[in-house]
Amino acid sequence: MDCCEWSGVTCDNMGRVIGLDLSDESISGGIHNSSSLFNLKYLQSLNLAKNSFGSWQISSGFEKLTSLTYMNLSYADLTGQFPIGISGLTRSVSLDFSGNYYLKLGNSNLKLLVQNLTELTELRLDGVNISSKGEEWCQAISSSLPNLRVLSFSSCDLSGPLCSSLENLRSLSVIDLSQNNLSAPVPNFFANFTNLTELLLWYSNLQGTFPENIFHVPTLHKLDLSDNILLQGSFPEFFQNGSLQTLILSHTNFSGILPNSIGNLQMLSTIDVQNCNLTGAIPSSMANLTQLVYLDLSYNMFIGPTPSFSKNLSYIDLSHNHLTGTVPSTHFEGLLNLVMINLSQNSLNGSIPSSLLELPSLKKIYLEFNQFDGQVDEFSNASSSLLEVINLSSNNLQGATSLGNLKKLESLDLSRNKLTGMIPTQLASLTFLSVLNVSYNLLVGRIPTGSQFQTFSEASFLGNPGLCGFALNTSCSDSKVAPNFEDGHSTSESEVYLSAALGFIVGLGIIIWPLVFCRRWRRWYYKHVDRVFLRRIIQRRVYRNSIRQL
Repeated sequence: MDCCEWSGVTCDNMGRVIGLDLSDESISGGIHNSSSLFNLKYLQSLNLAKNSFGSWQISSGFEKLTSLTYMNLSYADLTGQFPIGISGLTRSVSLDFSGNYYLKLGNSNLKLLVQNLTELTELRLDGVNISSKGEEWCQAISSSLPNLRVLSFSSCDLSGPLCSSLENLRSLSVIDLSQNNLSAPVPNFFANFTNLTELLLWYSNLQGTFPENIFHVPTLHKLDLSDNILLQGSFPEFFQNGSLQTLILSHTNFSGILPNSIGNLQMLSTIDVQNCNLTGAIPSSMANLTQLVYLDLSYNMFIGPTPSFSKNLSYIDLSHNHLTGTVPSTHFEGLLNLVMINLSQNSLNGSIPSSLLELPSLKKIYLEFNQFDGQVDEFSNASSSLLEVINLSSNNLQGATSLGNLKKLESLDLSRNKLTGMIPTQLASLTFLSVLNVSYNLLVGRIPTGSQFQTFSEASFLGNPGLCGFALNTSCSDSKVAPNFEDGHSTSESEVYLSAALGFIVGLGIIIWPLVFCRRWRRWYYKHVDRVFLRRIIQRRVYRNSIRQL
């Protein structure tokens, strides 16, 4: 059988094997020097990525493949010393050994590896242990690889600084130095790389102030500086038609405002600036970002109202800010892809928008620790809803409807509101419900029983003096009847106490005055009470006997 017909094999028009792709084929064991692989002297492309060669150390036979231009052994579970013989593959354009976390390449070997690979445009060694200081690895790369476009050295145990010699690599398109201990500022000359598309420096102990002009590199698609808590910076005014698609600055020390000109970045799909020190209002221009899918502005100091949202969003997190005012229902109309929204820990008020509860893809709602009030409107599509998590705790809500029809609900927190009435028995039929908290409301009556409710502890129901049942170890009177909190009974707590007090005083006066001052009334009253009490005892006995017979 002609091997050129095999899957993963590419041949030229003379039947010589020039390409071999055996990636992700569950290959294990080693490749020895005598392997027939090294007889493929016309081989130009070799891909053995995502296999498991275990403790196999790379054979020195690879230098025999002198025609090789593309080599990918990423995530192949390689160990030991990096084979310096690969430096003889002078035609190489792309080398990828990333994801081999037990492969070692010291600084001196890095220099030997690249010194003859002058045609190399892509070098990916993510996870390979290089252990080199900034002036050493920077010089080794910049002096030998003038055509380099992709420099991917994440998690290589590199240190800083980022030396000026890197400025010679003017063709760089991708720079990934994340997860190293650079302990250095980001150099200004990165802004001179006119082909730069990705700059990934997350979790690298960056310091100083980030150069604003890097934001203006016209080709830049992805910028990730996250988890550099000592890195300072602020946003410039953004130009029209920028190429930026992904902006991740979470857990940095960026401060100042988010400019309204961010609306000029029409290609943005991801904005993650959580846990910075950003202030001011959230720009209304963000509604113009029609490609935006992921938005996280949480843990900042944004003020003012919530903005309108891009209709393609699937993730919104504005929690832990200082947002105020009502949330218009129009903000959520058309967000058909929204899966998660978190507006918790703000000062939002008014009613919860009905349009939010109608979104077909929504799975998680977090609105806790706000000042929402009134009744939660009915879930119009409750039976088909995908909602799994609802947290409305610590608001001023008085009622919620249709919760018992949310068949996929796993977690429901309504604690610390002003809910009245009884807990709906329908909640006991929610088979996926594993977390429930209705504590510290004004609920009364018997706690429903059911397979899920049996697992909820006392903490789920505390702070409701009128509740009774197994979870609270409090027996219930059969005569206790009250509307469910789904019925929307919205009498405030103060109104309840005031009405009760007035009723008690008036009723006590009507009863006590004739009993004290009228002997005829007093005799009739005691005789009538005895008759009613006796009739009630007989009725109770008849009822209990009928129940036993059932």
